[in-house]
Amino acid sequence: MHELREQCGICGVSGHPQASYLAYLGLFSLQHRGQESAGIVSCDAGKMNIQKGMGLVNDVFSPNDFSALSGDLAIGHTRYSTTGGSHPENAQPLMVSYRHGQMALAHNGNLVNSDELRYNLEAKGSIFQTTVDSEIIVHLLAREAEPLVERALASVLSQVKGSYCLVMIKDGKLFAVRDVYGFRPLVLGRLGDAHVVASESCAFDLWGAQYVREIEPGEIVVIDKGEIRSSHLPPVKHRAHCVFELIYFARPDSLVFGLPVQEVRHAFGATLSKEHPADADLVIAVPDSGNCAALGYSQESGIPFAFGFTRNHYVGRTFIDPLQSDRDLGVKIKLNPVRQTLEGKRVVIVDDSIVRGTTTKRLISLLRDAGAAEVHLRISSPPYTWPCYYGVDTPMRSRLIASEKTIEEIGDFLHADSLGYLSQSGMLGAIKGVQPQMEPADFCCACFDGNYPAGKCFSAAKEPKKEG
Repeated sequence: MHELREQCGICGVSGHPQASYLAYLGLFSLQHRGQESAGIVSCDAGKMNIQKGMGLVNDVFSPNDFSALSGDLAIGHTRYSTTGGSHPENAQPLMVSYRHGQMALAHNGNLVNSDELRYNLEAKGSIFQTTVDSEIIVHLLAREAEPLVERALASVLSQVKGSYCLVMIKDGKLFAVRDVYGFRPLVLGRLGDAHVVASESCAFDLWGAQYVREIEPGEIVVIDKGEIRSSHLPPVKHRAHCVFELIYFARPDSLVFGLPVQEVRHAFGATLSKEHPADADLVIAVPDSGNCAALGYSQESGIPFAFGFTRNHYVGRTFIDPLQSDRDLGVKIKLNPVRQTLEGKRVVIVDDSIVRGTTTKRLISLLRDAGAAEVHLRISSPPYTWPCYYGVDTPMRSRLIASEKTIEEIGDFLHADSLGYLSQSGMLGAIKGVQPQMEPADFCCACFDGNYPAGKCFSAAKEPKKEG
Protein backbone atom coordinates (compact mmCIF):
# COMPACT_ATOMS: atom_id res chain seq x y z
CA MET A 1 0.00 0.00 0.00
CA HIS A 2 2.85 2.39 0.71
CA GLU A 3 4.08 5.02 -1.75
CA LEU A 4 7.75 4.81 -0.70
CA ARG A 5 10.11 2.01 -1.65
CA GLU A 6 13.47 0.96 -0.25
CA GLN A 7 16.11 0.18 -2.79
CA CYS A 8 17.55 -3.25 -1.99
CA GLY A 9 18.20 -6.13 0.36
CA ILE A 10 21.53 -7.95 0.38
CA CYS A 11 22.92 -11.05 2.04
CA GLY A 12 26.05 -13.20 2.02
CA VAL A 13 27.05 -16.67 3.21
CA SER A 14 30.61 -17.94 3.66
CA GLY A 15 31.73 -21.43 4.63
CA HIS A 16 28.48 -23.38 4.19
CA PRO A 17 28.07 -26.24 1.66
CA GLN A 18 24.58 -24.98 0.76
CA ALA A 19 25.53 -21.32 0.55
CA SER A 20 23.38 -20.48 -2.49
CA TYR A 21 20.30 -22.13 -0.99
CA LEU A 22 20.79 -20.18 2.24
CA ALA A 23 21.12 -16.99 0.21
CA TYR A 24 17.85 -17.90 -1.51
CA LEU A 25 16.11 -18.31 1.84
CA GLY A 26 17.65 -15.07 3.05
CA LEU A 27 16.22 -13.21 0.08
CA PHE A 28 12.73 -14.38 1.09
CA SER A 29 13.28 -12.63 4.42
CA LEU A 30 14.43 -9.50 2.59
CA GLN A 31 11.73 -9.53 -0.11
CA HIS A 32 10.09 -6.45 1.45
CA ARG A 33 13.21 -4.45 0.58
CA GLY A 34 12.88 -5.06 -3.15
CA GLN A 35 10.42 -6.83 -5.42
CA GLU A 36 11.57 -5.94 -8.94
CA SER A 37 14.41 -8.41 -9.34
CA ALA A 38 16.46 -10.97 -7.45
CA GLY A 39 19.80 -12.67 -7.97
CA ILE A 40 22.46 -14.94 -6.48
CA VAL A 41 26.14 -15.45 -7.28
CA SER A 42 27.93 -18.49 -5.84
CA CYS A 43 31.61 -19.35 -5.80
CA ASP A 44 32.95 -22.91 -6.05
CA ALA A 45 36.74 -23.40 -5.96
CA GLY A 46 37.26 -19.95 -7.41
CA LYS A 47 34.67 -20.29 -10.20
CA MET A 48 31.60 -18.06 -9.98
CA ASN A 49 28.07 -18.92 -11.10
CA ILE A 50 25.13 -16.55 -11.41
CA GLN A 51 21.35 -16.71 -11.59
CA LYS A 52 19.21 -13.57 -11.61
CA GLY A 53 16.05 -12.20 -13.17
CA MET A 54 13.05 -9.95 -12.89
CA GLY A 55 10.29 -10.60 -10.37
CA LEU A 56 9.92 -11.97 -6.88
CA VAL A 57 12.42 -14.42 -5.40
CA ASN A 58 10.10 -17.35 -6.01
CA ASP A 59 9.64 -16.30 -9.64
CA VAL A 60 13.38 -16.06 -10.36
CA PHE A 61 14.60 -19.34 -8.84
CA SER A 62 13.53 -22.97 -9.29
CA PRO A 63 14.79 -26.09 -7.45
CA ASN A 64 16.99 -27.02 -10.41
CA ASP A 65 18.98 -23.77 -10.18
CA PHE A 66 20.89 -24.68 -7.05
CA SER A 67 22.85 -27.54 -8.59
CA ALA A 68 24.38 -24.91 -10.89
CA LEU A 69 24.95 -22.51 -7.98
CA SER A 70 27.41 -24.77 -6.18
CA GLY A 71 30.02 -23.74 -3.65
CA ASP A 72 30.32 -22.71 -0.02
CA LEU A 73 30.27 -18.98 -0.76
CA ALA A 74 27.33 -16.91 -2.09
CA ILE A 75 25.83 -13.44 -2.15
CA GLY A 76 22.23 -12.47 -2.90
CA HIS A 77 20.33 -9.34 -3.84
CA THR A 78 16.73 -8.25 -4.14
CA ARG A 79 16.03 -4.90 -5.76
CA TYR A 80 13.84 -1.87 -6.18
CA SER A 81 15.10 0.79 -8.56
CA THR A 82 16.09 4.26 -7.37
CA THR A 83 19.15 4.78 -9.57
CA GLY A 84 18.67 3.01 -12.92
CA GLY A 85 15.37 1.79 -14.26
CA SER A 86 13.51 -1.47 -13.76
CA HIS A 87 15.22 -3.49 -16.50
CA PRO A 88 16.74 -7.00 -16.61
CA GLU A 89 20.27 -5.68 -17.17
CA ASN A 90 20.05 -3.77 -13.87
CA ALA A 91 19.33 -6.88 -11.79
CA GLN A 92 22.07 -7.69 -9.27
CA PRO A 93 24.50 -9.06 -8.19
CA LEU A 94 26.84 -7.74 -10.89
CA MET A 95 29.49 -10.27 -11.96
CA VAL A 96 32.52 -9.31 -14.07
CA SER A 97 35.85 -10.67 -15.25
CA TYR A 98 38.77 -8.24 -15.33
CA ARG A 99 42.56 -8.23 -15.10
CA HIS A 100 42.55 -9.33 -11.44
CA GLY A 101 40.09 -12.21 -12.04
CA GLN A 102 36.37 -12.52 -11.35
CA MET A 103 34.39 -10.28 -9.02
CA ALA A 104 30.74 -10.16 -7.97
CA LEU A 105 29.09 -7.29 -6.11
CA ALA A 106 25.66 -6.42 -4.72
CA HIS A 107 24.77 -2.96 -3.43
CA ASN A 108 22.11 -1.38 -1.26
CA GLY A 109 22.06 2.41 -1.26
CA ASN A 110 22.49 5.39 -3.55
CA LEU A 111 25.57 7.37 -4.58
CA VAL A 112 24.91 11.09 -4.68
CA ASN A 113 27.89 11.79 -6.95
CA SER A 114 27.12 8.98 -9.42
CA ASP A 115 26.54 11.33 -12.38
CA GLU A 116 29.95 12.95 -11.98
CA LEU A 117 31.75 9.64 -11.46
CA ARG A 118 30.06 8.00 -14.43
CA TYR A 119 30.83 10.95 -16.69
CA ASN A 120 34.50 10.85 -15.73
CA LEU A 121 34.73 7.08 -16.21
CA GLU A 122 33.07 7.22 -19.63
CA ALA A 123 35.44 10.02 -20.64
CA LYS A 124 38.31 7.64 -19.85
CA GLY A 125 36.81 4.88 -21.98
CA SER A 126 34.64 2.88 -19.59
CA ILE A 127 31.69 1.13 -21.25
CA PHE A 128 28.72 0.61 -18.94
CA GLN A 129 26.37 -2.35 -19.31
CA THR A 130 23.74 -1.06 -16.84
CA THR A 131 22.34 2.22 -15.57
CA VAL A 132 22.79 1.40 -11.85
CA ASP A 133 25.26 3.32 -9.73
CA SER A 134 26.55 0.01 -8.35
CA GLU A 135 28.41 -0.52 -11.64
CA ILE A 136 30.39 2.65 -10.98
CA ILE A 137 31.98 0.92 -7.97
CA VAL A 138 32.83 -2.08 -10.17
CA HIS A 139 34.54 0.14 -12.77
CA LEU A 140 36.48 2.04 -10.12
CA LEU A 141 37.68 -1.23 -8.59
CA ALA A 142 38.72 -2.56 -11.99
CA ARG A 143 40.88 0.52 -12.55
CA GLU A 144 42.70 0.19 -9.22
CA ALA A 145 46.34 -0.82 -9.55
CA GLU A 146 46.34 -2.15 -5.98
CA PRO A 147 45.75 -5.94 -6.14
CA LEU A 148 44.88 -6.28 -2.42
CA VAL A 149 41.10 -5.94 -2.42
CA GLU A 150 40.80 -4.33 1.01
CA ARG A 151 43.11 -1.51 -0.01
CA ALA A 152 41.48 -1.16 -3.42
CA LEU A 153 38.07 -0.91 -1.75
CA ALA A 154 39.31 1.76 0.67
CA SER A 155 40.67 3.77 -2.26
CA VAL A 156 37.48 3.45 -4.30
CA LEU A 157 35.15 4.25 -1.43
CA SER A 158 37.08 7.42 -0.67
CA GLN A 159 35.84 8.65 -4.07
CA VAL A 160 32.13 7.91 -3.69
CA LYS A 161 29.60 9.91 -1.69
CA GLY A 162 26.23 8.80 -0.36
CA SER A 163 24.92 5.57 1.06
CA TYR A 164 26.11 2.05 0.39
CA CYS A 165 26.11 -1.38 1.91
CA LEU A 166 28.04 -3.86 -0.20
CA VAL A 167 28.54 -7.62 -0.28
CA MET A 168 31.23 -8.80 -2.65
CA ILE A 169 32.99 -12.01 -3.68
CA LYS A 170 36.61 -11.82 -4.80
CA ASP A 171 39.43 -14.38 -4.58
CA GLY A 172 37.22 -16.84 -2.70
CA LYS A 173 36.53 -14.30 0.05
CA LEU A 174 33.34 -12.60 1.20
CA PHE A 175 33.53 -8.84 1.70
CA ALA A 176 30.89 -6.81 3.55
CA VAL A 177 31.13 -3.02 3.61
CA ARG A 178 29.06 -0.20 5.09
CA ASP A 179 29.34 3.52 4.38
CA VAL A 180 30.85 5.83 6.97
CA TYR A 181 27.48 7.32 7.97
CA GLY A 182 25.77 3.95 8.41
CA PHE A 183 22.69 5.06 6.48
CA ARG A 184 21.52 1.51 5.73
CA PRO A 185 21.66 -1.49 8.08
CA LEU A 186 24.01 -4.47 7.69
CA VAL A 187 24.48 -7.20 10.30
CA LEU A 188 26.91 -10.07 10.90
CA GLY A 189 26.02 -13.53 12.20
CA ARG A 190 27.18 -17.13 12.68
CA LEU A 191 25.65 -20.40 11.55
CA GLY A 192 27.78 -23.17 12.99
CA ASP A 193 31.18 -22.73 11.35
CA ALA A 194 29.73 -20.49 8.63
CA HIS A 195 29.55 -16.69 8.68
CA VAL A 196 26.55 -14.78 7.34
CA VAL A 197 25.69 -11.14 6.64
CA ALA A 198 22.35 -9.55 5.76
CA SER A 199 20.56 -6.23 5.56
CA GLU A 200 18.35 -7.25 8.47
CA SER A 201 18.51 -9.77 11.29
CA CYS A 202 15.19 -11.36 10.27
CA ALA A 203 17.21 -13.34 7.69
CA PHE A 204 19.20 -14.88 10.56
CA ASP A 205 15.98 -16.15 12.13
CA LEU A 206 15.07 -18.07 8.97
CA TRP A 207 18.60 -19.47 8.70
CA GLY A 208 18.74 -20.39 12.38
CA ALA A 209 21.85 -18.22 12.64
CA GLN A 210 23.15 -16.37 15.68
CA TYR A 211 23.17 -12.57 15.59
CA VAL A 212 26.71 -11.39 16.36
CA ARG A 213 26.74 -7.63 15.77
CA GLU A 214 26.17 -4.78 13.39
CA ILE A 215 28.83 -4.15 10.81
CA GLU A 216 30.04 -0.73 11.88
CA PRO A 217 29.73 2.40 9.76
CA GLY A 218 32.82 2.64 7.58
CA GLU A 219 33.87 -0.96 8.30
CA ILE A 220 35.29 -3.28 5.64
CA VAL A 221 34.82 -6.89 6.80
CA VAL A 222 36.71 -9.71 5.08
CA ILE A 223 35.66 -13.32 5.69
CA ASP A 224 38.37 -15.67 4.46
CA LYS A 225 38.33 -19.43 5.14
CA GLY A 226 36.42 -18.99 8.40
CA GLU A 227 38.54 -16.11 9.64
CA ILE A 228 37.28 -12.54 9.99
CA ARG A 229 39.36 -9.41 9.75
CA SER A 230 38.24 -5.83 9.37
CA SER A 231 39.51 -2.36 8.66
CA HIS A 232 37.85 1.03 8.78
CA LEU A 233 37.45 4.00 6.48
CA PRO A 234 38.19 7.44 7.97
CA PRO A 235 35.27 8.26 10.28
CA VAL A 236 32.87 11.19 10.09
CA LYS A 237 31.72 13.26 13.04
CA HIS A 238 28.25 11.74 13.36
CA ARG A 239 26.48 8.62 12.23
CA ALA A 240 23.39 9.13 10.11
CA HIS A 241 21.18 6.05 10.39
CA CYS A 242 18.09 6.35 8.19
CA VAL A 243 15.26 6.88 10.66
CA PHE A 244 12.76 5.66 8.05
CA GLU A 245 14.18 2.16 8.43
CA LEU A 246 12.62 2.22 11.90
CA ILE A 247 9.43 3.96 10.80
CA TYR A 248 8.59 1.80 7.80
CA PHE A 249 11.20 -0.10 5.78
CA ALA A 250 12.56 -2.73 8.15
CA ARG A 251 10.53 -5.75 9.16
CA PRO A 252 9.16 -5.41 12.71
CA ASP A 253 10.88 -8.65 13.76
CA SER A 254 14.33 -7.28 12.88
CA LEU A 255 17.05 -5.65 14.92
CA VAL A 256 18.10 -2.54 12.98
CA PHE A 257 20.87 -0.21 14.19
CA GLY A 258 20.82 -2.36 17.32
CA LEU A 259 17.17 -1.46 17.96
CA PRO A 260 14.16 -3.82 18.09
CA VAL A 261 11.99 -2.38 15.32
CA GLN A 262 8.64 -3.49 16.73
CA GLU A 263 9.38 -1.94 20.12
CA VAL A 264 10.43 1.35 18.51
CA ARG A 265 7.26 1.55 16.41
CA HIS A 266 5.17 0.79 19.47
CA ALA A 267 6.92 3.68 21.24
CA PHE A 268 6.20 5.96 18.26
CA GLY A 269 2.49 5.18 18.61
CA ALA A 270 2.47 5.73 22.36
CA THR A 271 4.19 9.11 21.99
CA LEU A 272 1.82 10.04 19.17
CA SER A 273 -1.12 9.34 21.50
CA LYS A 274 0.30 11.77 24.05
CA GLU A 275 0.97 14.46 21.46
CA HIS A 276 -2.33 14.08 19.57
CA PRO A 277 -5.09 12.48 21.67
CA ALA A 278 -8.49 11.86 20.14
CA ASP A 279 -12.00 11.34 21.47
CA ALA A 280 -12.78 8.10 19.66
CA ASP A 281 -14.22 4.60 19.97
CA LEU A 282 -11.62 2.55 18.09
CA VAL A 283 -7.99 2.63 16.97
CA ILE A 284 -7.23 0.88 13.68
CA ALA A 285 -4.08 0.54 11.59
CA VAL A 286 -3.26 0.80 7.93
CA PRO A 287 -1.88 -2.73 7.55
CA ASP A 288 0.77 -3.81 7.80
CA SER A 289 3.09 -0.84 8.29
CA GLY A 290 0.85 0.93 10.80
CA ASN A 291 0.15 -2.09 13.03
CA CYS A 292 2.79 -1.60 15.73
CA ALA A 293 2.27 2.15 16.08
CA ALA A 294 -1.52 1.71 16.20
CA LEU A 295 -1.16 -0.81 19.01
CA GLY A 296 1.06 1.61 20.90
CA TYR A 297 -1.45 4.42 20.38
CA SER A 298 -4.28 2.18 21.61
CA GLN A 299 -2.51 0.96 24.73
CA GLU A 300 -1.32 4.43 25.72
CA SER A 301 -4.70 6.08 25.11
CA GLY A 302 -6.89 3.27 26.43
CA ILE A 303 -8.97 3.32 23.23
CA PRO A 304 -9.63 -0.27 22.06
CA PHE A 305 -7.66 -1.58 19.11
CA ALA A 306 -9.60 -3.25 16.29
CA PHE A 307 -8.92 -4.58 12.81
CA GLY A 308 -10.63 -2.06 10.58
CA PHE A 309 -9.18 -3.33 7.30
CA THR A 310 -8.72 -6.77 5.87
CA ARG A 311 -5.68 -6.95 3.63
CA ASN A 312 -5.53 -9.12 0.53
CA HIS A 313 -2.09 -10.77 0.81
CA TYR A 314 -2.39 -12.45 -2.57
CA VAL A 315 -2.04 -9.28 -4.64
CA GLY A 316 1.32 -8.70 -6.28
CA ARG A 317 3.32 -5.51 -6.10
CA THR A 318 1.60 -3.96 -9.12
CA PHE A 319 -1.99 -3.83 -10.24
CA ILE A 320 -3.13 -2.66 -13.68
CA ASP A 321 -6.66 -1.54 -14.46
CA PRO A 322 -6.79 -1.81 -18.27
CA LEU A 323 -9.64 0.68 -18.51
CA GLN A 324 -8.35 3.06 -15.81
CA SER A 325 -12.04 3.41 -15.01
CA ASP A 326 -11.79 3.42 -11.22
CA ARG A 327 -8.93 5.29 -9.59
CA ASP A 328 -9.79 3.69 -6.25
CA LEU A 329 -9.63 0.13 -7.55
CA GLY A 330 -5.95 -0.36 -6.76
CA VAL A 331 -6.65 0.51 -3.11
CA LYS A 332 -9.86 -1.48 -2.89
CA ILE A 333 -8.33 -4.64 -4.26
CA LYS A 334 -5.65 -4.60 -1.54
CA LEU A 335 -7.65 -3.36 1.48
CA ASN A 336 -11.27 -3.87 2.38
CA PRO A 337 -12.85 -2.09 5.37
CA VAL A 338 -14.69 -4.22 7.92
CA ARG A 339 -18.12 -2.58 7.97
CA GLN A 340 -19.34 -4.45 11.05
CA THR A 341 -16.43 -3.02 13.06
CA LEU A 342 -16.55 0.53 11.71
CA GLU A 343 -20.21 1.40 11.28
CA GLY A 344 -21.24 4.29 13.53
CA LYS A 345 -17.84 4.44 15.24
CA ARG A 346 -15.44 7.33 15.79
CA VAL A 347 -12.20 5.93 14.43
CA VAL A 348 -8.52 6.77 14.90
CA ILE A 349 -6.57 5.43 11.91
CA VAL A 350 -2.79 5.17 12.33
CA ASP A 351 -0.31 5.06 9.44
CA ASP A 352 3.45 5.52 9.30
CA SER A 353 3.59 8.45 6.84
CA ILE A 354 1.86 10.43 4.11
CA VAL A 355 3.75 10.95 0.87
CA ARG A 356 1.56 12.31 -1.95
CA GLY A 357 -1.65 11.88 0.02
CA THR A 358 -3.69 10.27 -2.76
CA THR A 359 -3.69 6.77 -1.24
CA THR A 360 -4.50 8.09 2.23
CA LYS A 361 -7.41 10.11 0.83
CA ARG A 362 -8.89 6.98 -0.74
CA LEU A 363 -8.49 5.02 2.50
CA ILE A 364 -10.41 7.66 4.43
CA SER A 365 -13.10 7.59 1.74
CA LEU A 366 -13.36 3.80 2.18
CA LEU A 367 -13.82 4.22 5.94
CA ARG A 368 -16.60 6.74 5.45
CA ASP A 369 -18.31 4.50 2.89
CA ALA A 370 -18.16 1.71 5.48
CA GLY A 371 -20.10 3.87 7.93
CA ALA A 372 -17.42 5.40 10.15
CA ALA A 373 -18.95 8.38 11.98
CA GLU A 374 -15.61 10.21 12.38
CA VAL A 375 -12.12 9.59 11.02
CA HIS A 376 -9.14 10.93 12.97
CA LEU A 377 -5.86 10.38 11.15
CA ARG A 378 -2.65 9.95 13.13
CA ILE A 379 0.79 9.60 11.52
CA SER A 380 3.67 7.98 13.44
CA SER A 381 6.34 10.21 11.86
CA PRO A 382 6.77 13.93 11.15
CA PRO A 383 5.54 15.51 7.87
CA TYR A 384 7.51 14.11 4.92
CA THR A 385 8.68 17.30 3.21
CA TRP A 386 12.01 16.54 1.47
CA PRO A 387 13.09 13.84 -1.02
CA CYS A 388 15.63 11.19 -0.02
CA TYR A 389 18.88 10.78 -1.97
CA TYR A 390 20.26 7.86 0.04
CA GLY A 391 18.41 4.85 -1.32
CA VAL A 392 14.67 5.55 -1.16
CA ASP A 393 12.47 5.98 -4.21
CA THR A 394 10.96 9.39 -3.39
CA PRO A 395 8.86 11.70 -5.58
CA MET A 396 10.28 15.15 -6.35
CA ARG A 397 9.63 17.66 -3.59
CA SER A 398 6.80 19.40 -5.39
CA ARG A 399 4.84 16.12 -5.24
CA LEU A 400 5.25 15.67 -1.49
CA ILE A 401 2.00 16.92 -0.02
CA ALA A 402 3.57 18.22 3.21
CA SER A 403 5.97 20.45 1.26
CA GLU A 404 3.05 22.20 -0.45
CA LYS A 405 0.34 22.32 2.24
CA THR A 406 0.01 23.08 5.94
CA ILE A 407 -1.14 20.31 8.26
CA GLU A 408 -4.60 21.91 8.37
CA GLU A 409 -4.72 22.02 4.56
CA ILE A 410 -3.62 18.38 4.36
CA GLY A 411 -6.41 17.36 6.74
CA ASP A 412 -8.95 19.25 4.60
CA PHE A 413 -7.61 17.64 1.41
CA LEU A 414 -7.87 14.16 2.96
CA HIS A 415 -11.36 14.84 4.40
CA ALA A 416 -10.19 13.79 7.88
CA ASP A 417 -11.96 15.07 10.98
CA SER A 418 -8.53 15.70 12.51
CA LEU A 419 -4.90 15.08 11.61
CA GLY A 420 -1.88 14.73 13.88
CA TYR A 421 1.74 13.95 13.06
CA LEU A 422 4.37 12.70 15.50
CA SER A 423 6.84 15.52 16.15
CA GLN A 424 10.50 15.07 15.24
CA SER A 425 11.51 15.57 18.87
CA GLY A 426 8.88 13.04 19.94
CA MET A 427 10.12 10.53 17.36
CA LEU A 428 13.76 10.84 18.42
CA GLY A 429 12.77 10.84 22.09
CA ALA A 430 10.85 7.58 21.59
CA ILE A 431 13.96 5.99 20.06
CA LYS A 432 16.08 7.14 22.97
CA GLY A 433 13.48 5.74 25.36
CA VAL A 434 14.00 2.30 23.82
CA GLN A 435 17.80 2.62 23.63
CA PRO A 436 19.19 5.37 25.94
CA GLN A 437 22.63 5.30 24.26
CA MET A 438 21.12 6.55 21.00
CA GLU A 439 21.41 10.28 20.37
CA PRO A 440 19.38 12.45 17.92
CA ALA A 441 22.60 13.15 15.99
CA ASP A 442 22.89 9.42 15.21
CA PHE A 443 19.98 9.60 12.73
CA CYS A 444 19.41 11.03 9.28
CA CYS A 445 16.11 12.91 9.30
CA ALA A 446 16.63 14.67 5.96
CA CYS A 447 13.20 13.64 4.68
CA PHE A 448 11.70 15.68 7.54
CA ASP A 449 14.10 18.59 8.00
CA GLY A 450 16.09 18.86 4.75
CA ASN A 451 19.47 18.45 6.46
CA TYR A 452 21.43 16.09 4.19
CA PRO A 453 24.56 14.76 5.94
CA ALA A 454 26.20 13.49 2.72
CA GLY A 455 24.86 16.11 0.30
CA LYS A 456 22.30 15.86 -2.50
CA CYS A 457 22.42 14.21 -5.90
CA PHE A 458 23.82 16.51 -8.58
CA SER A 459 20.72 15.95 -10.72
CA ALA A 460 18.52 17.06 -7.82
CA ALA A 461 19.66 20.62 -8.40
CA LYS A 462 17.82 20.50 -11.73
CA GLU A 463 14.46 19.70 -10.17
CA PRO A 464 11.83 22.33 -10.95
CA LYS A 465 10.84 24.37 -7.94
CA LYS A 466 7.15 24.05 -8.65
CA GLU A 467 5.11 22.11 -11.16
CA GLY A 468 2.34 23.59 -13.26
